[in-house]
Amino acid sequence: MSIHFFSIHGHFYQPPREDPFTGKIPVELGAEPFTNWNERIHSECYHPNAKLGNFEHISFNIGPTLFEWMLSAYPQTCAQIVEQDQANIRRQGAGNAMAQAYHHTILPLATRRDKETQVYWGVVQFLQRYGRQPEGMWLPETAVDLETLEVLAGFGLKYTILAPWQAETTNLDPTEPYQVNLASGKSISVFFYHSELSGGISFAPQWTTNADTFLQEQVQPRFNPAKTRRGEPQLLLIASDGELYGHHQQFRDYFLAHLVNGASQRHGLVNTNLAQWLRQYPPHQMVSIRENTSWSCHHGVLRWKGDCACLPSDGRWKIYLRMACDRLANDLDEVYSQALHAYRVDPWLLRNRYIYKLLGEISVENLIAEIFGSGLKQESIRKITLLLEAQHHRQRMFASCGWYYDDFARIEPRNCLAYAAQAVILARRAVGEDLAAPLQGMLRNVVSHKTGLRGDTVFNQHIELANRLDG
Repeated sequence: MSIHFFSIHGHFYQPPREDPFTGKIPVELGAEPFTNWNERIHSECYHPNAKLGNFEHISFNIGPTLFEWMLSAYPQTCAQIVEQDQANIRRQGAGNAMAQAYHHTILPLATRRDKETQVYWGVVQFLQRYGRQPEGMWLPETAVDLETLEVLAGFGLKYTILAPWQAETTNLDPTEPYQVNLASGKSISVFFYHSELSGGISFAPQWTTNADTFLQEQVQPRFNPAKTRRGEPQLLLIASDGELYGHHQQFRDYFLAHLVNGASQRHGLVNTNLAQWLRQYPPHQMVSIRENTSWSCHHGVLRWKGDCACLPSDGRWKIYLRMACDRLANDLDEVYSQALHAYRVDPWLLRNRYIYKLLGEISVENLIAEIFGSGLKQESIRKITLLLEAQHHRQRMFASCGWYYDDFARIEPRNCLAYAAQAVILARRAVGEDLAAPLQGMLRNVVSHKTGLRGDTVFNQHIELANRLDG
């Protein structure tokens, strides 16, 4: 019986692209012959991998906002993916899909309340779509701190995946998971992916032209020889963006299919998933994590809040964008909590439960009645509804992609300000308070180094559009 196991993890995610005023994705240049990038990547990656059955044989997470778009546009693809997770449960007793924090927020940069909302929304979305409680959760950009792990453990999640440099040790063995003990007395398991294998499969196209060669020349030599001599089971985890398989690299969906179906058995390797591995081989070593670290920035989480050397251009605009979004989030929270104070209900419990409305399980009126009881006046229901939707857009504006790239003129950071403007408009409709003025000075310093486009210009354009629609 083989003692060499491996698992491929695919992180499938695309930024939210919907216009906050129309709810539709505008035409995106470069996605031709498709109208937007979601359509193109579905055709090149999500659909072919589902058709080949690859989701049954890998560990994976699909960003909740991406899944919601795909459910409306291509429900058959979603059904195939869910069925492939269910096949693992029937065969092995453990599913291979992982949940994800809902809006791909960099959680170490979020408040405790936002961490809880993002994780809770991700858990609920997973439960509704896959029909089971998630055991693992993918952290956006694998960005981590201890508070984030406490939140995961508090919601019953058992494991996550991190990069090897996020472990606070010089003797990490990537062929087994570790236990992280938390201040609350809880613990969580962490799988550390293999750095060389994951980097190679992501960025060295020559590695992924032949699955047999890849296993023979790249995977097998990286098992721990001492463990092999002792007959100890060991696991190599390879993690990458899921869009690698067919979108970033053409035909790699077929490479993946051959890798996890025929080639692995011929080379004496057992393909497994992480939940199943934990059932058989729970961690027996403990580790501490390096807080405020991620898989795609070797400067911690600086890439999403300031001028980071990961990118060649001046990133100071990110400092001011982060300042503006943090200021607005704080102001929106003050308005929201003060408006609900008179009703003597927990505003954050209500916000967390708003996910059921977003997923179509309950109307906002019934949700409000569930928390507040009957008898609220229509004006009060209207105000609470507007403030809840403002909180929704306030969460959307922190999607990590707004800070990931080097230039503000890209659609992702501009979308952050579109969602911010929508939250401002909704709060103004609800309570008559205008939260836009304090942001102007900060947003003037958000400037594209390529085009000179300024953040306050983008933000004010969206405010003016909303005013016209109101008028």
